[in-house]
Amino acid sequence: MARTPEKLLLASPRGYCAGVDRAVQTVEHALDLHGAPVYVRKEIVHNKFVVEQLRERGAVFVESESEVPIGATAVFSAHGVAPSVRENAQHRRLNVIDATCPLVTKVHREALRFAAQGYTIVMIGHAGHEEVEGTMGEAPDRIVLVQSEEDVDVLTVPDPEHVAYISQTTLSVDETRAIIERLRERFPAIVGPRTDDICYATTNRQAAVKELAACCDLVLVIGSANSSNSNRLVEVARELGAEAHLIDNESQVQEQWLDGVRTVGITSGASAPEELVQRLVDFFRARGTMDVSELDVVREDTRFMLPKPIRQALA
Repeated sequence: MARTPEKLLLASPRGYCAGVDRAVQTVEHALDLHGAPVYVRKEIVHNKFVVEQLRERGAVFVESESEVPIGATAVFSAHGVAPSVRENAQHRRLNVIDATCPLVTKVHREALRFAAQGYTIVMIGHAGHEEVEGTMGEAPDRIVLVQSEEDVDVLTVPDPEHVAYISQTTLSVDETRAIIERLRERFPAIVGPRTDDICYATTNRQAAVKELAACCDLVLVIGSANSSNSNRLVEVARELGAEAHLIDNESQVQEQWLDGVRTVGITSGASAPEELVQRLVDFFRARGTMDVSELDVVREDTRFMLPKPIRQALA
């Protein structure tokens, strides 16, 4: 027999951030303006549903700019790229449209500034993540990666008096704060960015899921497995004692999760479209759950302009 929760509570804010919205629109406009195929280096954002929709419209996702035919239109993903990628794209005479999130670009600029000042730069992030690879590519000889407080404990640098830190934009706010505190304990002279590197959307969605976890028996986070910010939402909910699971869509809800559950909290990562949230709500409504409400935590009004080539073409 289908288990029917009494109530659904939807976190607000959730879903698309300004950088993701900008990136997805960039590919859509590029397809309208240039026609298919438009090549996209890596996944434009980390969401299976979004990538598949764009693929159906004619986007071709490639691992490297070297796979793009010479002279073709190529979009760089929201996660940013290293200078070597830009150089290779220029060598191949690609028509590049850069959809890098402006908040990621900010971290790239910080890396360049600290490198120019001779600092050893400690990047807090996850190895292998595209954003980390792109940022570290700005000054590969000067940037070292740490993923945990334990990494900080064994870190050695040429000059402990000349160290700076930057961070990936989609990390756990609390975990990153703890790593920064450990860095300051080990390197009292360390300097950091003028403003927090973790983006507003990551911070806000984690704040919302904390409140959600406190009043729900189960938290479902819509997002793909390779989405850093979506995974962090699950971790934040679990750290507060809530049962929480990451799902791509409503078809992945498992019946045993609903045993004894009266209130289900729903949120979505910054790369997950609202359509997937509404499909999950409809899934529970079809089972008989009628009480659906929003948990408003923070109001968001951030918007980013589309990349200049798109704006010029549309004008």
